[in-house]
Amino acid sequence: MSEAPAAPRTASADGTPEDGTALLLTPPVPRAGWRVLPARVAAMCAVELQKLRHDRTELYTRAVQPALWLLIFGQTFTRIRAIPTGGVPYIDYLAPGIIAQSAMFIAIFYGIQIIWERDAGILNKLLVTPTPRSALITGKAFAAGVKSLVQAVVVIVIAALLGVALTWNPLRLLGVALAVVLASVFFSCLSMTIAGIVLSRDRLMGFGQAITMPLFFGSNALYPVSVMPGWLQAVSKVNPLSYQVDALRGLLLGTPAHLAADFGVLAVAAAAGITAASALLGRLAR
Repeated sequence: MSEAPAAPRTASADGTPEDGTALLLTPPVPRAGWRVLPARVAAMCAVELQKLRHDRTELYTRAVQPALWLLIFGQTFTRIRAIPTGGVPYIDYLAPGIIAQSAMFIAIFYGIQIIWERDAGILNKLLVTPTPRSALITGKAFAAGVKSLVQAVVVIVIAALLGVALTWNPLRLLGVALAVVLASVFFSCLSMTIAGIVLSRDRLMGFGQAITMPLFFGSNALYPVSVMPGWLQAVSKVNPLSYQVDALRGLLLGTPAHLAADFGVLAVAAAAGITAASALLGRLAR
């Protein structure tokens, strides 16, 4: 007598074999962009910190210009008393503006690095990975923020040695760090956006030099907005550097400030910068 036919193996409820071979046949699901973003940002920041640890000469050389601004310009105009500062010594009034300036000068030329990576073939290798372009831009932008933050610490130390009355409240210092990082994210993304347009290091250097001084002098870093001519006041109102300086003065010196509006503008500017730079990243890699 023939044996009864074997019963067919039951399929699992989700349609995959029960012997576990589906794990070998089905490719792993790639992680979503929001999961890749924190890791990429942390990796880029770690790389920049490694660079600073192995080569500290950049910190020393970049500290010269802020020190000269505070030593010469600050102390001279403190004696002249030609600029109304609301009873605050001019060198104290100037210190937050120099912190913002030194951080901006680091971030505004950050596009040169991404052009160098393009020329070295590194950028194309990064773009073929599953990492979203926005994650790459955000990682580089926050890396610029870390470098700017280190520079801001150096300037704060110099200002303290010169007798500037700064606050040491930990919460206020955290606010200072946030303002520096957000502004640096915007300026570095502005630089990478320009890099995506001009596609050349020489052209980017020219554009960077052309916009840094107007951004600096068209802000409230050196003098209050009230003493500016009308057209320059209009420029200052759309200049993110003015909002950064206003936030830094309010946090470090305790002067009247509009912190909610300042941080709101900086956050919106940073988000807009990341969006614009991410859109032009593919053009840079062609």
